[in-house]
Amino acid sequence: MQTHTVSRKQITFNDKITEGVYLISFKRDFSFKAGQVIGISTEKDGPRRLYSICSGENDHEVQILYNIVDEGYLTPRLSELKKKDAIWITAPRGEFLYDSQKAFWIANGTGIAPFYSMFKSGHFYQKILIHGERYLNKFYFYDELHEAFGDKYIRCCSSEEDHGIYHGRVTDYLRSISTLPLDHKYYLCGRAEMVVESRDILIERNIPFNQIFSEIYF
Repeated sequence: MQTHTVSRKQITFNDKITEGVYLISFKRDFSFKAGQVIGISTEKDGPRRLYSICSGENDHEVQILYNIVDEGYLTPRLSELKKKDAIWITAPRGEFLYDSQKAFWIANGTGIAPFYSMFKSGHFYQKILIHGERYLNKFYFYDELHEAFGDKYIRCCSSEEDHGIYHGRVTDYLRSISTLPLDHKYYLCGRAEMVVESRDILIERNIPFNQIFSEIYF
């Protein structure tokens, strides 16, 4: 990461959207593909971490969704930044990209970010979105996603129950589906445990390995 050229960006907002989760934004002056990542640092030559872009390809601002890792180096510092403070970013890169084929989008936590970017870019035709969280207030973009996806947006909540919510983890929901279509692609994004377990479930259910794509958040 340290060999990548970085550019300075001035923050337009850095808002706490729920406990421990923030959305940071800066003006867009480059092109990217929904699903790509950028490296971010709070110092020009400081350590960088990769984050999926969370905004649409044609939005005027680039947004990044992140949660604070208490023992981490970057996110506690990032959360303290205010409007007009600076961050340093790398150019966008990555191959976790949308295509037009039928697909399941499977996420937990802030792993929803690349899928939200695809959605905001208009790339959600023939997609089924499954999102897992521990608490109901963590489904950050529920109103927009529910309106667009309808019953093809499945929320899985492991610690709370409510009408229309699957009570359990994403992996529990995958196991509960009687038939996983073999002609769909499967995109996994989120914490390593979920991604690895979901991938194992898909393979056990005879989904071809070349139809499974993953992006792990550490």
